[in-house]
Amino acid sequence: MANFLVTGAAGFIASRVSEMLIERGDTVTGVDNMNHAYDVRMKEYRLLRLQSMPGFTFHKLDISDRSLLDLFKKDHFEAVINLAARAGVRASTENPWVFVDTNVTGTLNMLELCHQNKIRKFIVASTSSIYGANPPYPTPEEADSDHPLQPYAASKKGAEALAHSYHFLYDLDVTVLRYFTVYGPAGRPDLALFRFTQWISEDRPVQIYGSGEQSRGFTYLDDIARGTIAAIPLPGYEVINLGGHEVITINDLVSLLENTIGKKARLEYHPPNMADMLSNWADVSKALRILDWQPQVPLKLGVRKLVDWYNTERAWVSEVLTP
Repeated sequence: MANFLVTGAAGFIASRVSEMLIERGDTVTGVDNMNHAYDVRMKEYRLLRLQSMPGFTFHKLDISDRSLLDLFKKDHFEAVINLAARAGVRASTENPWVFVDTNVTGTLNMLELCHQNKIRKFIVASTSSIYGANPPYPTPEEADSDHPLQPYAASKKGAEALAHSYHFLYDLDVTVLRYFTVYGPAGRPDLALFRFTQWISEDRPVQIYGSGEQSRGFTYLDDIARGTIAAIPLPGYEVINLGGHEVITINDLVSLLENTIGKKARLEYHPPNMADMLSNWADVSKALRILDWQPQVPLKLGVRKLVDWYNTERAWVSEVLTP
């Protein structure tokens, strides 16, 4: 049994990672500031599930606050899994400062916690957005990541660079996980699959920016959580893509949801957003080679699981704000 510090513990990915660690017999100390980046009811729902599990301890803290370094001085952690982040390419164009606070300063604080407390392993969540415009498809880790298109991706590049510096200076084992588009039950309400599921289910207009022919490689939540946990024993410094093997256009995604929900969508098309990438599609051959990981949940099955969860929780999730 090992003890892990998981930041962003009430977040979409971190909450599932925490659950899986506890289910295998580990203990988790979770940190989250419970901010209002999106409807906080989603975070409260996930946190309540975690707090019902023996082996989970929670601290409402902001990783950008350096004072938390003192709080954990006497704790022994097998690893720090830093999944706390301000995410969202569009939101980062409106308030870039908060993205730097969490994604850069927060990452620095967690790296310093590892250094000061001799924690041997650090995992940090990065993003497929880091690959910028016109990467090769499927996109390997070696593709250009030096020309991010939004402050969000730029802040993640800064986090990656800081993590490498701590690996170099202090021999800290670091794994950077570049997540591609993730979906599943209790997902972020600012992402397409949650929004579309709600909008179609509640007969609200489905807002599509651009032609709808832009595409994404969607990855089911449990697959991402498995890959994250698989990276814990990995030594050295590695950058690894975790992403889906099924790429679908937004228009086809709407059709899939219509068939799964059993209702037609009311489509509204808007001009494209300059912050959005036209496509993402992960080359995950490195993850297969190094972590023995590949996505397992087919998109149709994952969408069915999401829709079933939505219907079960519909009384309250139908009112969750979907910006």
